[in-house]
Amino acid sequence: MSQPDNLGSFISENKTILKEYVETRMEIYRLQSLRIFSKSAGYFAWIIVSLFLAFLIVIFGGLMLGYWFSSMLGSYVKGFGLITLLLIVVFVLLALFRKRLFVDPVVQSIIQRSREEDNVGSEED
Repeated sequence: MSQPDNLGSFISENKTILKEYVETRMEIYRLQSLRIFSKSAGYFAWIIVSLFLAFLIVIFGGLMLGYWFSSMLGSYVKGFGLITLLLIVVFVLLALFRKRLFVDPVVQSIIQRSREEDNVGSEED
């Protein structure tokens, strides 16, 4: 019967320490999630800027090649038609190989980054 009294007195004596520990752990989790969110937001912004720049490169490159092929073939329709077919072929190839080119590398990157985060977190503890 004395064991619950000892456990109760132990908890009451160490209540403030336990409360500080829980608050500290919650702060650590909050800061870790904030770090992950901020890194993700940075990567997202970089992806948006990169996609916009790639879009501009494709547009201006397509115009340049269209005019070049037009001068070679003697017709705007043939030159820009050839570039349109080329862009359609590139789009179809990207759609067919999207898993190998985009999905799998992104998944592997996310898994690797999460393992790095776990290793850093376990070394700090």
